[in-house]
Amino acid sequence: MASDMNDYFQKKKTENQKKNDSQGPKMPKFDFNMNSQKAGTLWLIGGVILLLILAKPFVIITEGERGILSTNGKYEERALMPGLHFLIPVIQKVYLVDTKVRIINYADKVDRASTAGDGILLKPAITVLDKRGLPVSIDMTVQYRLNAELAAQTISNWGFSWEDKIIDPVARDVVRNVVGQYDAETLPIMRNTIAQKIEAGIRNNMDRQKNGPADLQSIQLREIGLPQKVKDQIERVQVAKQEVEKAQQDVERAKQEAFKKETEAQGTANALTIEAQAQAKANHLVGASLSPGLLKLEQIKVQGKFNEALKENKDAKIFLTPGGSTPNIWLDTKSGDSQKISSIGK
Repeated sequence: MASDMNDYFQKKKTENQKKNDSQGPKMPKFDFNMNSQKAGTLWLIGGVILLLILAKPFVIITEGERGILSTNGKYEERALMPGLHFLIPVIQKVYLVDTKVRIINYADKVDRASTAGDGILLKPAITVLDKRGLPVSIDMTVQYRLNAELAAQTISNWGFSWEDKIIDPVARDVVRNVVGQYDAETLPIMRNTIAQKIEAGIRNNMDRQKNGPADLQSIQLREIGLPQKVKDQIERVQVAKQEVEKAQQDVERAKQEAFKKETEAQGTANALTIEAQAQAKANHLVGASLSPGLLKLEQIKVQGKFNEALKENKDAKIFLTPGGSTPNIWLDTKSGDSQKISSIGK
């Protein structure tokens, strides 16, 4: 009975195979029946590959970065340079730190969405008190970079938030000390001097840090925020100064006009003086040129004119002054007209 059942199932299996062969292509057959040694080798190789993928026993450091190698939680003294580095999984780990130029912006009126980015930190403006205790806000930018040669020591001493422990407190402390020396009204006037003192103070403080953790690139003072009443007072002072300058210009213009008139008057007076002196000199020369003979000749000429007049008017009366010092006068008794004829004589 058992043999009959086996023959039945065997026959049924054969028919099914023929039916499947007639319906489509045959499926490939895989032979998983391998010996235990071969299977163990394949499983070992696969496990090693999977372990390498998960453990990642290497790290690639790009330019502008340094690697801090930690072995069992202890940092190595020297940082890893850019390139490919292998490490022992689980036991060793590499932390990447940025050595490119980084920026801290101290500002209150900054669009954080447009200015925040890789290597840029945004912090509130530095609020300080001036010499009289009035609040003043300072907007500034600090550019710096991690000292690549001493990066491992810096991270070991200060941790990965080293810039919040070194750069930020130093910058705020120096700004408070410098700005606190001035009145709020003088801050805009002394802007360049204040910027120089802030930069010098931050640099000196950073140079005194052990192992020189950071290299300062630049420090820029962007804006000095003053209280509104101080702004109003400064504006009033500026208006007053402008009025004083205008008054001074008017006075100067008046002085120039007065000087011009004085110069013109002086020139006229000098011209008149020169003309009078020239006339006097001419008169002197004329007087010096009148010799006694020339005067006698002129008197004879005048006497001749009198004689001609007597020929035409015999009724005329003639008055002669001796020496010719006064004019000789003759009168026409018929017409009643009088005529004066000068005689220069002695």
